Amino acid sequence: MSHTVEKIRGIYAITPDAPINLDHIKKIIATHDIGILQYRRKTASNATKLNEASQLRQLCLQHHTLFIINDDINLAQKVSADGVHLGKEDNSIATARAQLGADAIIGISCYNDIDLAKSAQQQDANYVAFGALFSSSTKPNAPHCSLDIITQAKQQLSIPIVGIGGIDFSNQQQALAAGCDAIAMINSLFQLTD
Repeated sequence: MSHTVEKIRGIYAITPDAPINLDHIKKIIATHDIGILQYRRKTASNATKLNEASQLRQLCLQHHTLFIINDDINLAQKVSADGVHLGKEDNSIATARAQLGADAIIGISCYNDIDLAKSAQQQDANYVAFGALFSSSTKPNAPHCSLDIITQAKQQLSIPIVGIGGIDFSNQQQALAAGCDAIAMINSLFQLTD
């Protein structure tokens, strides 16, 4: 396993779909020792995404944090991101690998489907994400994934497992204990407190 994939542990920060606040993100990375940051922006123009992703890439380089782009292989290539995260409806692992190269980190959303995760592993994915583990305000209609599925998946997979969906500081230990290598957090990290 490469040194890079070993960084898929602890908190996997995902940016909210809102204009980025670099100072706030820098503080989050430093405070919580974030090993991996995913830029996830659905509702911005391509120019805005390129600008924000470029700024985040520089920030991640300064902090030795892996930088992953959600869904957009072209954007990942443009900003030299460490990799891309793909959902069920996105491009194939093979397409992403061909475009981003052998060293790129490719993660796949597997929802609550271990067979999908095993297939992703066979296709050379670097990690798989399961969720929603808990009810999530970001994706309230996401399929539920029980912690038992994580435990079963851990026994059958050799690549890291990222848990996602409603994870916060009060329940993160349950997800890690079930077998998650990393836990994705959006709201509990990025809600600005006054």
